[in-house]
Amino acid sequence: MLYHTTWLISKLDPLKYMMESTALNGRMARWQILLFEFDIVYVNQKAVKGSAIVDFLASRALEDYEPLNFDFPNEDLMCVVTAREGDPEELPWKLNFDGASNAVGNGIGAVLVSPDGDHYPFTSKLDFNCSNNMAEYEACIMGIRAAIERKIKMLEVYGDSALVIYQLKGEWETRDPKLIDYRKMVLELVKEFEDITFHYLP
Repeated sequence: MLYHTTWLISKLDPLKYMMESTALNGRMARWQILLFEFDIVYVNQKAVKGSAIVDFLASRALEDYEPLNFDFPNEDLMCVVTAREGDPEELPWKLNFDGASNAVGNGIGAVLVSPDGDHYPFTSKLDFNCSNNMAEYEACIMGIRAAIERKIKMLEVYGDSALVIYQLKGEWETRDPKLIDYRKMVLELVKEFEDITFHYLP
């Protein structure tokens, strides 16, 4: 910000007063002194709105202007169908999950992605204290249950928790007593699918 002029756009008069006043005291004076380091110019919001369209058009000016061609060569074309390998019901859905636990709270999220690319997000806030790994398991379970409710039979599960993914794949041993029940629950839910795979995303 030191090398550029910054426009402070606001419809609040107190900001204009602080930016343009020459006689301030106390905290307002300290703020003004700190902000003088930067090249900040107060601009009224109405002035910006009025000039935005003009500035946009001026920045897009074309030197070699060509008039629009309204001829549509494919006017007889009714629709375009893209070729897809296999039947959509035979293609796997994808599940991305993530959980986080910190001093502020615990939250989980999951997104189901259909073979056609439609996204179905799910989020929840946990009302109990848990570790980050427990939150990751909770997110995975929430996503898998959502897939079961939609009667999805083929699922690819993606997560950024190496511990959770490799424990579910059976490559790592589950030693934490808090996580053993989580792993058992996921393995019970997995029985509802014809094919389910787990993938670690760093």
